[in-house]
Amino acid sequence: MSKIWFITGAGSGIGKGIAKAALCAGDCVVATGRNLEKVRKVYPDVAPENIAFVQLDVTKEADARAAVDEAVKRFRRIDVLVNNAGYSLLGNFEQMTTAEIQHQFAPNFYGVVHVMQAALPVMRQQRSGHIINISSVAGVVGLKHCAAYAATKFAVEGLSLSVATEVEKFGIKITVVEPGFLRTVLLDAQNVRWVCKIGKDYAPEGTAKDMWSQYDGTQPGDPAKLGAALVKISAMPNPPKVFVAGSDALSVITPAIEDRLRDMRAHERLSKSADGSF
Repeated sequence: MSKIWFITGAGSGIGKGIAKAALCAGDCVVATGRNLEKVRKVYPDVAPENIAFVQLDVTKEADARAAVDEAVKRFRRIDVLVNNAGYSLLGNFEQMTTAEIQHQFAPNFYGVVHVMQAALPVMRQQRSGHIINISSVAGVVGLKHCAAYAATKFAVEGLSLSVATEVEKFGIKITVVEPGFLRTVLLDAQNVRWVCKIGKDYAPEGTAKDMWSQYDGTQPGDPAKLGAALVKISAMPNPPKVFVAGSDALSVITPAIEDRLRDMRAHERLSKSADGSF
């Protein structure tokens, strides 16, 4: 039986890679985006019965509910929800404004909240469903110039793992995905927001744009291959709660987790002293 996928940010990058992989597997896709004409152009040869194009600005709660309603009206169910839409705000934290940070959270975190809250009643009624939330290496490991972006992804990880414990009894699975450096438009001029201000103490190392813009278009990972991997994961009866995607992601995340374990073990006696068991 073919699955119905609901994908945010389906017009490019990871969303596009996942959508095309799902379609190649014989599944149907609800391809959403703010610019619907842009999304349509990505799938010119897909049979109309296999795809629905739905307007969605994930920062708007009403949009999320309307988009989910439209998807159910068209396909009668949602089997796999992929929360992918977002952008990156890069720069030194000290120079970021509160407004910029709040704006970063709007799609990257609250967009996930809005779409999950709209889709969960559908999945709960079905007594089945799989939510795939796209995080990042930055959702596990702190990266220079990525404080706001990483904060949104850490938040998505906490949300995903917590909600998973609440909805698993309804047959709903949640997987948080931690991709490495993929060839997406995340660093494209239209999708990244640079914090241009730089204090004199930070000046010698250059700007965030100097560091990160050089990687645009040269990232080693392939969104199409990630899409194929997630199609396989969606078919698993017990999918992973956390999926590290890419050898580069593994090379960064694995030692970071091992370092945390070493720190935890090194200070185990002090930890126990905090509750009087020292």
